[in-house]
Amino acid sequence: MPSLFPETGMVWGDEEDLSGAASEEVRFGRSWRYDYDAGDFVLTPSGKVATADAHEAWVQWCIKAVKTPRYRHVIYSRDYGSELEDLIGQGDSRGVMESEIARMVTETLLADPRTDAVDQFIFDWDREQCGFTCRVMSVQDEMFILESEVI
Repeated sequence: MPSLFPETGMVWGDEEDLSGAASEEVRFGRSWRYDYDAGDFVLTPSGKVATADAHEAWVQWCIKAVKTPRYRHVIYSRDYGSELEDLIGQGDSRGVMESEIARMVTETLLADPRTDAVDQFIFDWDREQCGFTCRVMSVQDEMFILESEVI
């Protein structure tokens, strides 16, 4: 008996045939603008929440992903957030800590398909507190310098 569902690779209706697509295009969207220093959304003069363009939305995603503890909030997938707070109180040498910070931040940011590379880490120690900066590149060749810390 012939199959009711043919397997010929046919395209039905107005669907797109993606079988020949060379690469999947990464979509950059918009978001709400957030002020991390004030801890609140940025408002326009009319009192509405300001929107962030595609680049700024990606930058905000990167900052928030590094600041959000991984596995703590059920609303986020297991791929979202960083494990930097696991380093607190470990007592490892500064070299080991710097290596782990670079690995964890890179892993966190590369989880987003918009991120192409994370490099050029610079560490600044003040007793047990480690501040760091790194360069983050998007797949659209835009970059920004991420600043954060591990206390």
